Amino acid sequence: MARNDGINRTVARNQDLETPADVAKVQEHNEREKDSYSNQDIVPERTSLNVHFKAPTDDYVKMFEQMEQDGVISTRGLKPDAIKYGELVFDVNSAYFYNHGGYEFAKQFYADAYKAAVEIVGGEQYILSAVMHADERNRAMSEALGEEVYHYHLHVVYIPVVEKQILWSKRCKDESLRGTIKETITQVSRSKKWESKPVLDENGNPMMNAKGKKILKSSYSVLQDDFFNFMRSVGYTDVERGERGSTEEHLTVTQFKVQAEQQRLEAVIGQVAQAERGLEDAKAATEKQKKKLEALQKETKAAKTIALTVQDIETMGKKATFGNNITLTPDECDTLKRYAVNGVIANADNKRLKEKLASAEKTVSIWKQRYEAVNEKYMELKQKAQPFLDALEIASEKVRAFINSVLIRGKETQEHEHPARKRGQDMEL
Repeated sequence: MARNDGINRTVARNQDLETPADVAKVQEHNEREKDSYSNQDIVPERTSLNVHFKAPTDDYVKMFEQMEQDGVISTRGLKPDAIKYGELVFDVNSAYFYNHGGYEFAKQFYADAYKAAVEIVGGEQYILSAVMHADERNRAMSEALGEEVYHYHLHVVYIPVVEKQILWSKRCKDESLRGTIKETITQVSRSKKWESKPVLDENGNPMMNAKGKKILKSSYSVLQDDFFNFMRSVGYTDVERGERGSTEEHLTVTQFKVQAEQQRLEAVIGQVAQAERGLEDAKAATEKQKKKLEALQKETKAAKTIALTVQDIETMGKKATFGNNITLTPDECDTLKRYAVNGVIANADNKRLKEKLASAEKTVSIWKQRYEAVNEKYMELKQKAQPFLDALEIASEKVRAFINSVLIRGKETQEHEHPARKRGQDMEL
């Protein structure tokens, strides 16, 4: 998961596929067998760009059954509810591929990552499908950069196996064979495949704690190490290992996607809230400018009423007895002068007010455009967020219950595989 700190981190996640229904869902997603998807970031027009490094020859369950029939794998001694399938997801943040040219670089990177997967799984024959998805849009980066950016990642569905030695029993008639290796089988075993490994010193010997117990290292931490070290060894020296102790090493793919969608929802809600604040600011500014405009209109109207009417001026003065001159009384002369001065002032004021009025109208128009743009963006973001909000409101309890059940089941499995130890007996790194 990207941390926006400029560091490109390799991430390897493992998910147990516990039931046939889980296997079917993963197959539908990985092989793009559905006509439509709830994930709005999947772009069907780009599905042809997805790359299979190993294409399935049948559905996953039938492939498993055929491998069992051919003796490639063995389920001898497995419980009916044992986990028989696993999925690895290899990933680096989208910006890494974007900065290296995108699709072609991603194809080469994951072609090399597939080689790492073969080593981690124990052989290509145990891989049912390996496909790089190139049709999932990175919405956040696309919106930020104003162009389409895609999130490239690799899905590898495999069968977890270990080599198991079958010994001759004590009831064997040939005493010389008793306790010796009868045969070695490739046993399906999730628990043994991913059991914690001892930490080794510089000489390759297991390290011990103060009580003389082996110091253990989580198998998922080993998975992160193996993927990172392999990619570094084949030339990708500009990536760093996923952070130690982060939840990325322990989340299932489903949990990881739930968490990612929750973070995306929070981001969209934040954008909606920001748009709402911008909308309120635009409304307030528009209302303020409207009030200014109304005040200017009143002031202009009042200024116009100050000036004399044409009729008042025309009635002033009397024609002289001789010549064409007009005579005014001293009062009329003073009045005319006063109104002439006021007329000049009024003209100046009217010009000033008209300029202010035009400026105010222009400002109102600008704010109206901003309001409409913000409102349009707000409605768009709200529409995008609504399905998430509805789903969160309807299914929040179910999601929490699902995640809690996954965590509880994981804890019970761990306790079953690793009986409780006294505090300080050993530790995991």
